[in-house]
Amino acid sequence: ADPDKARRRIRDADLVFVSGGDVDAGMSVLERSGADGFLRESYRAGKPFIGLSAGSIMLARSWVRWSNPEDDATAEDFPCLGLASLLCDTHAERDEWDELKVLLKLTGTPVGYGIPAGGALRVAANGSLAALGRPVRQVALSAGLPDLEP
Repeated sequence: ADPDKARRRIRDADLVFVSGGDVDAGMSVLERSGADGFLRESYRAGKPFIGLSAGSIMLARSWVRWSNPEDDATAEDFPCLGLASLLCDTHAERDEWDELKVLLKLTGTPVGYGIPAGGALRVAANGSLAALGRPVRQVALSAGLPDLEP
């Protein structure tokens, strides 16, 4: 509601927490308010970020939406904040990371990361990855990749 106040709070914060919810709706709010650009600037200036659930996905490169959820031919990817130059999904182990697999096909990305419930993926500024809590699944269109172990 008050973009200047939000910028001051983020500037003064030790870190930025991006909560869960709906990735598409969350990115729409950030884009409409102009906060997406400020958040990217804050990250480039060294501000650490933590995402929870959909917030984790919003920190990555992109996500996927469907105009008809029953038809993968209607899927399209859309940009997220891109603070982590990877693709991920969260707590979708029951469906074998199906949405992430659709996103990998759409973007031609060979590997994405499935962050299970109770787990986390730490992405360092240099791009190195570390699983926390539980193993993080490396999801690929071709099988055979090991999980990232904590």
